[in-house]
Amino acid sequence: MTPILSTQNVTKSYGRIQALNGVSFDVPEGSVFGILGPNGSGKTTLLSIILDVLRANNGNFLWFGQPGSPEQRKKIGSLLETPNFYHYLSAVNNLKVTQSISGRGSAADIDSVLKKVNLYERRNSRFSTYSLGMKQRLAIAAALLGSPRVLVLDEPTNGLDPVGIAEIRELIVELKNAGHTIIMASHLLDEVEKVCTHVAILKTGKLITTGPVQDVLQDEDVVELSAADINALANVLQQLGHRTNIDTAASTVQITLPVGTARLEDINRLCFEKGVVLNHLLLKKKRLEARFFELTNN
Repeated sequence: MTPILSTQNVTKSYGRIQALNGVSFDVPEGSVFGILGPNGSGKTTLLSIILDVLRANNGNFLWFGQPGSPEQRKKIGSLLETPNFYHYLSAVNNLKVTQSISGRGSAADIDSVLKKVNLYERRNSRFSTYSLGMKQRLAIAAALLGSPRVLVLDEPTNGLDPVGIAEIRELIVELKNAGHTIIMASHLLDEVEKVCTHVAILKTGKLITTGPVQDVLQDEDVVELSAADINALANVLQQLGHRTNIDTAASTVQITLPVGTARLEDINRLCFEKGVVLNHLLLKKKRLEARFFELTNN
């Protein structure tokens, strides 16, 4: 299947500062694709290039398998920064202004996008009465005008309180389920872990890794066990030939195996046959935070 977006060796410099250094990845259709990295890693620069706001020094990108064009651009809704809505106008009238300026969609789209972002009941309220989360949802509504196949969002939860963050995350999942492909930049590991299906990790303009979140998240199985005698437990587990760690404070033992190979029933049976009765057995997924620091600190 043709990727929604394919970046090929994209490079961008600002004088001596190299913002992007040969970045290449593919965005599958129907995914929520997170571009993850700390501030200064090149996320916003990359989004600006794929939206034709900036020009790359080298490399190229394809939308829907084709070079960018005005026709392709109509299939892409974007939110690089919060639009300048008029505080004294209602949501409906602000979107009418946006629609008139952008030429995307029609007046008939406005009710539809307000329903998608759960603002229809407040459509006639002034923008000044909206919470920060509602203002961000209205900005996403503006990006949805014209029914784009793709949404490109730069730090969509930036500056929001926990309630607003939860609202935007839920909305992103709903939009994916409605058939939109979403490309979003974020510096929040938790955000990517909760809503994204795929991820590309950038560090100082370089692509560290990319792929499905679960593949990037977990490159090994970590099994946590406990028994009345953890030293006897550790001795049994060491016979498996895998890396073994004893946490005396927590009275647990952890073993590390190649990803996808942990069989809890087999481990439980082995321990029982060796005279060790387990009182705790858990397959732990390596959190993206741990994996992210492993990748970016190398």
